[in-house]
Amino acid sequence: MSLNEALPLALLASSLLPGLLIFLLPEHSVKLRSALNLFGALAKLVLVGVLLRGVQAGQSYEFSFAMLPGIELVFNADPLALLFVTLSALLWLCTTLYAIGYLETSPQRSRFFGFFSLCVTATVGIAMAGNLFTFFIFYELLTLATLPLVLHRGSPAALRGGSIYLAYTLAGGALLLGGIVWLHSLVGQPEFSAGGVLAPLAPQHTLELQIIFVLLIAGVGVKAALVPLHGWLPQAMVAPAPVSALLHAVAVVKAGAFGIVRIVYEVYGVEFAHALGLLLPLVLLACATIVWGSLRALQQDDLKKRLAYSTVSQVSYIALGTALLGPLGTIGALVHLVHQGVMKITLFFCAGNYAETLGLHRVSELDGVGRRMPWTSAAFSVAAFGMIAVAPTAGFISKWYLGQGALAAGMPWVLAVLVLSSLLNAAYFLPILQRIWFNPPAGPWRHENLARRGAWETSGLLLLPPLFTAAAVLALGLLAGSSVSPLEWARSIAARAYLP
Repeated sequence: MSLNEALPLALLASSLLPGLLIFLLPEHSVKLRSALNLFGALAKLVLVGVLLRGVQAGQSYEFSFAMLPGIELVFNADPLALLFVTLSALLWLCTTLYAIGYLETSPQRSRFFGFFSLCVTATVGIAMAGNLFTFFIFYELLTLATLPLVLHRGSPAALRGGSIYLAYTLAGGALLLGGIVWLHSLVGQPEFSAGGVLAPLAPQHTLELQIIFVLLIAGVGVKAALVPLHGWLPQAMVAPAPVSALLHAVAVVKAGAFGIVRIVYEVYGVEFAHALGLLLPLVLLACATIVWGSLRALQQDDLKKRLAYSTVSQVSYIALGTALLGPLGTIGALVHLVHQGVMKITLFFCAGNYAETLGLHRVSELDGVGRRMPWTSAAFSVAAFGMIAVAPTAGFISKWYLGQGALAAGMPWVLAVLVLSSLLNAAYFLPILQRIWFNPPAGPWRHENLARRGAWETSGLLLLPPLFTAAAVLALGLLAGSSVSPLEWARSIAARAYLP
């Protein structure tokens, strides 16, 4: 096995092996468990850096293993995979630090962090999957790894949320498997390839390919929370804040959106998907989800549920940009894959800080909290402005390219949807900011956790991650023109998608 074949496996092992070891640790092994977590997260970052440098230099990193005749497990660290892997690795480190602080007095920490590491392993496997079979294997492993995290508290609400999550994701997996098996019967094992691999099947199999597309998109659309497949996401918010952050920014919903990108660009090919009449329905579904998610967010007083419905809306920008025929829409979709993750993880970190430090779970309870927790509130505000797409935040860059892509695709009405979305984002985020900064506190903080305070407004491990990610929300906007920015990486991937 060459080094270029081994590196994708090493990237998987950097979270898999620490996770398996953590399962074996007793609860009191706090320092060793934290050391294993941080070692795995840092090792993954180092490996990602090596892969990024190699891919930029033209190196190819691929590993394949024949599982059955005609079925191979393939890992390929291509540019699209590394965009997702880099996001996952960076945010995993932030979430690991946050989770260590958040769960320092909780039971079953070895179980939690073990599944936490397996979740990241499955996400990296999805990112590097070189074909639909490998994608499916890790897509289902992600369901199995995240379910115990949703169920972690063991409360009736957690059990109900976990049951709903499992029902939705297993149904989505069944649809995805049906589409993959049907497609395999037509072409064998299709590898992910820039420009797609199915055009030679037309016109003899046009109807079959259209039905298969629906099955595949529905299968990944469950995790991507496309309407009406989104019902599990608000219910899963009973999970601890680090899990919510992981679900929304790094793992589950992002895996579904990433699957849409792979299917459109590297299984069907965007031009062929357009010729089959598949892109316009996806645009309409994404726009409906964007508006519906925002309208539902407006109705939520529970802060985490408001953020959950915001995710339903925001992740669909990725599906929208993917379905807009043209490189500008593609750039908007891919860069939002990164930007949305950084913005949303900041919001969930801050929501967790409010809940864990002051016992605040509802929007109506946040009056004057900016005076008590100014740094957390500043981070929340930056991320909220990013979601609204206020310049110069990361969210502005995403929507700028999505709007340009809509005009280039001859769909100016999509631009109107994006404007409406920003107005709705403002309608459900600005009242929160008003309460945080301008309303006086209702009285003393009745549920303040004094053990969390320390020298800061809350524990340092709870405060530093959202401050870092909030700074990243600004940096990704201000430095979008840099040669090492996600925007530049997205441009190079989009250029490959539209090769003649």
